[in-house]
Amino acid sequence: MVNDRQSLDLTPFAGPAGGGAVEWRISDAPVPYPEAVAAMEARAADIAAHQAPELVWLLEHPPLYTSGTSGKPEDLLDPRFPMFATGRGGQITYHGPGQRVAYVMLDLKRRRPDVRAYVASLEEWIIRTLSAFNVRGERREDRVGVWVSRPDKGEGFEDKIAAIGVRLRRWVSFHGISINVEPDLTHFDAIVPCGVADPRYGVTSLADLGHTLTMADLDIALRQGFEEVFGTAKAPLPEATV
Repeated sequence: MVNDRQSLDLTPFAGPAGGGAVEWRISDAPVPYPEAVAAMEARAADIAAHQAPELVWLLEHPPLYTSGTSGKPEDLLDPRFPMFATGRGGQITYHGPGQRVAYVMLDLKRRRPDVRAYVASLEEWIIRTLSAFNVRGERREDRVGVWVSRPDKGEGFEDKIAAIGVRLRRWVSFHGISINVEPDLTHFDAIVPCGVADPRYGVTSLADLGHTLTMADLDIALRQGFEEVFGTAKAPLPEATV
């Protein structure tokens, strides 16, 4: 069933006039998870205090699992990589090389204080990004994230290609999205991804779907899609403290 978030008006998330461009940062080396969380929390606090601009931070992590506020211990089937409890929404997921993570720190109090519409805007951003590579991403009523139909696997089969997990503090968002470019998909076998155990629903990547592209290719599409949904972003900044 198509998600009714499809019908939400996302226009207000483009930000008010004169609000300034969002900073855009790309980390080339894998970022340890605790370091990323500490940096996000500090930046979110500065944004809430009007001491720093909004930020989108693109990165990869070393192989690891994270468990959100709805995570269940039994969904970790094989602890082959470190597990980190985190305050974002959602359940257990995998992060690692070949997966683009985008941490999004926006002032929703200024833009639009509506969590449901914000999640729909993140989904729309992912869907537009994937469309640049002729991949049709779709929302689902009972499953957050972005999915692709897999009729090659059988009737009713679908795979998740992108995950969403967000947290708000003083109406500033952090955490964000992840898109599978070319990760080792066997690493998802050690968990019940996002608590979805139905065998018809798996995990895929752009490479698994037959699309060969670099992380830089994806970043260009991410930037274009972001600006369509959320507004102008500044040119990528050199590596520095978030």
